[in-house]
Amino acid sequence: MAKNQILPSEIQETALLQLLANSLVLSQTAPYLSCYDVLNLAATSRSFRSLIYHTPQVFRRLDLGNVKIAQFDSDAVDRGGQTWRNVQLDETLTENDFYSGPLRGIFSNLRRSDILRDVQVLTLDGLSVTAELIHDILIDPAFSVRILSIRDVKNLNERKLQKTLQYACRESRPEGTPRLKGLYVFGPKDAAPELAPKEQSRSPTPTSPTAVAVAWNCRSHQALTASLAEEPEAWYARRGSQFPRRISPEWASTLVACDGIIAFDSVLCTSPRHFNSPAWGKVSLEALKAAGSPASSSIPHFNVATHSLGGCEGCGSAPEGWTVWGEDLYPEEREAEGRRSSHSSMADIGRFPLLAPPPMHSSALNAAICPTGQSVRHRLSYLRKGNQNKARFIPRCFDCIRDRYCTGCNKWWCEACYIGAFAGLTGGHAGAHSGNHPPVLKSCWECGMNCKDCIDNTQRMCQRCGGGYCLIHNEGSDMVSCDWCVGRSRRFRELY
Repeated sequence: MAKNQILPSEIQETALLQLLANSLVLSQTAPYLSCYDVLNLAATSRSFRSLIYHTPQVFRRLDLGNVKIAQFDSDAVDRGGQTWRNVQLDETLTENDFYSGPLRGIFSNLRRSDILRDVQVLTLDGLSVTAELIHDILIDPAFSVRILSIRDVKNLNERKLQKTLQYACRESRPEGTPRLKGLYVFGPKDAAPELAPKEQSRSPTPTSPTAVAVAWNCRSHQALTASLAEEPEAWYARRGSQFPRRISPEWASTLVACDGIIAFDSVLCTSPRHFNSPAWGKVSLEALKAAGSPASSSIPHFNVATHSLGGCEGCGSAPEGWTVWGEDLYPEEREAEGRRSSHSSMADIGRFPLLAPPPMHSSALNAAICPTGQSVRHRLSYLRKGNQNKARFIPRCFDCIRDRYCTGCNKWWCEACYIGAFAGLTGGHAGAHSGNHPPVLKSCWECGMNCKDCIDNTQRMCQRCGGGYCLIHNEGSDMVSCDWCVGRSRRFRELY
């Protein structure tokens, strides 16, 4: 056959059908395709339709974030007399039906096609999602969702959602409920892969197996590129703040109620200031308060962790210890785990956060909370010698590190090494830093609290006017002059 000769479409279709008939190939390939591509493939022939609709693994992972008809159109109410998502827009339409109309219409179609029961990993990031819709996903037998992602959604009443989750995890709940085991709600939604210029210019309408195969190849290349360019993994590899927005304090009680039942993309803070900490009672809160630390009665009993920290700059650890993947909280549980090979225990649900993005090829909770490079099934990390191979972190809320954390380099000092700026005056043990020498100071309002090394690298004294300035946030300044003096010299030269 000549090199430039193209196989007939019948042969290409048969070859692709035989390849996808292997359930392993199909289950590993389908998660990288959008719903649009999967349905287009099913529409090419009866053989493909039968293969797609009778293979449960195809729709095990469903991402509706980029589906056009799932987007909420707030202007639809102005289109008088028009039927929208099979619901007549009139005075009988409730607020919940209005905001969740697009997704309810999609779920209704999936239920009629007998597809909805196969969906176990559902992603609704960026869509219009109401608390009532999530309640239906939790209790409706038609849903089998085990991992749900609702990051950056719109029209969500968080207080209603919290009450819904607390009710679903009540002690008197029916056995085997809720089916949901993981909820992504705090973090930002995953960035959409950038398309090549040629693909952006043409209409994405593959209607033949050849066109679908080309689309698969392009998406696989995009997925590989994205995986190579992605940022460090949250919590275990990326230190500092894990979320771009503030988390409401009311979420702490929800995480406590769902502990051991539903995992979230965050965990509870383990600082000695909170009841759930292994170091509760080991650190004197009164001494911290007297020494000028913000640890006071205003600190809640439970709080959601927003920062991932490494070891303390002074002692290399923390009073509560590390959260280590593969290591149980108590030594007796650790010995029992060493005598058996099992999945993550129920105690892991709530101790380890969900890692973004949601798993591609599995709906098991282990796959969603397991850090990169670690074993999902065999929890033997604690048997390794040394700490260099252990995936670990220290979860803290901002209230607990307010006066002991450097926002520039993520260094911090624990309560055992630094009590407060006035520890020497109260008679308490000041640790490595005492008296009038706190480890972090605020030299720039935009930079926040910084350690001495970061201050030396970013703060300068102007050699002309003698004022202090920041190299990062004072635009126009240089290494010897502030922005005002540099601008004054420039204006002087322009004038003369």
